[in-house]
Amino acid sequence: MAGHLHSHSHGHGHAHAHAAPDSHSRAFMLGIGLNLAFVGVEATYGILSGSLALLADAGHNLGDVLGLVLAWGASVLGRRKATERHTYGFRSATILAALLNALLLLVAVGGMGWEAVRRLGQPTTVSSFTIMSVAGVGIVVNAATALLFWKGRERDLNIRGAFLHLAADAAVSLGVVLAGLLIYYTGWAWLDPVVTLAIAGLIFVGTWGLLKDSVNLALQAVPGHIDVRQVRERLVQTPGVSEVHDLHVWAMSTTEAALTAHLVMREPRLDDAFLDDVKRRLHDEFGIEHITLQVEEGALTGCCQLAFEPA
Repeated sequence: MAGHLHSHSHGHGHAHAHAAPDSHSRAFMLGIGLNLAFVGVEATYGILSGSLALLADAGHNLGDVLGLVLAWGASVLGRRKATERHTYGFRSATILAALLNALLLLVAVGGMGWEAVRRLGQPTTVSSFTIMSVAGVGIVVNAATALLFWKGRERDLNIRGAFLHLAADAAVSLGVVLAGLLIYYTGWAWLDPVVTLAIAGLIFVGTWGLLKDSVNLALQAVPGHIDVRQVRERLVQTPGVSEVHDLHVWAMSTTEAALTAHLVMREPRLDDAFLDDVKRRLHDEFGIEHITLQVEEGALTGCCQLAFEPA
């Protein structure tokens, strides 16, 4: 006769946070405020100087402000408690935000490229000193705010999206400064749209990886840092486990992974030592936060349900 047991085990020492911490919330606020102010300055001087590079950078910065708002909103939403309808909470909002951020970057790149190609046929005289001065401020603003997201970019795709936005802005501003410097010494107005095209290409390359990763997570693919074959091997190596099947690993958010699996055991064990061992292997080695296991007898004549989530 089959029996069922649901157990929730809580451990310590999480390797991954459930959502963006308060420090990142402050970073989002600062990044949004500084970039929004800089957009106004850059757009104004871009119009006055006639520089496409400055206007393109201002438009890109405005898209990044919207991206930061999306990422921040998703991180806050991800901390909301689960409801009867949304039993996993709203963690997956961080995945949607990362995807939208990537799409926003690509739209900005397309707009920059289109206008740059159009300007190549009709280069206009620009004020190189104004270009260099305004873009120089942009380097400082974007580089400083990007550094606020440096530590969190590796473990959170949403934070990585914010970091890429700001780092791309700093790169764009650097390119604009170099364009202004070359125009000042050579008088070649066509350098303005050419540099814009080069910057658009660099941003596209950096954004493609973010888009690919966020689409995969949205489709519930295995997170890129987890090797399912290694997960299966670790489960089989657990004392008493002879076989693993129906193994599924997917992302619940940009920082949390979940796992379900059936473990075939010669003598099913329901003690704390077994649960702690499995939890430690999956959490410490793969960063998997939410684990649900079904334990089956070797003859498959009965089963017990085990479910637990490390705290």
